[in-house]
Amino acid sequence: MLKHDDSNKSDTPGDSGQQVEVTPAKYLRAVKANLRNGKQEEAYKLLQQASVHYPGDPFILSYYGCFQAVMGKKFRSGVENCRKAIALLKKRETFGEELIYPAFYLNLGRAYAAAGKKKDALDAFEKGLQYDNSNNDLLGEMKALGMRKRPVVPFLDRSNPINKYIGMIVKNEKKG
Repeated sequence: MLKHDDSNKSDTPGDSGQQVEVTPAKYLRAVKANLRNGKQEEAYKLLQQASVHYPGDPFILSYYGCFQAVMGKKFRSGVENCRKAIALLKKRETFGEELIYPAFYLNLGRAYAAAGKKKDALDAFEKGLQYDNSNNDLLGEMKALGMRKRPVVPFLDRSNPINKYIGMIVKNEKKG
């Protein structure tokens, strides 16, 4: 586990007493390494620690929120943190941030799914697909929840009459 002190420095595992700054990116790398090694509980603990030291970091908040809901069964605060992370990311307006949205919506969707809110989860996954329509993680989650095929006109809601009628025409042409 990464240890954090008030000076924003840490003894990282394997160091010989050397002080190293523990940044949000280092926390996330350590979380990823733990997940690769099947250590979900350790990853969750690191995210809890990181959220205390970097409460305004949207990346930490997004992953922490997802873990809160999925592993900690703290559904309300998990979803809330995922939503807050997306809002923080949108405030940044930094070039390239829109490339990160699919992961944030994936985390939000997973938090909703853990809470048993299938429709909200699917909505979150669909929002993520608006930024990357071929994201395998989002598509896989939607398939796991039993999602139907994507609407014919993806920027319109599934219930939009244009999508309904074009979808019916396309479906009938494939049968015939």
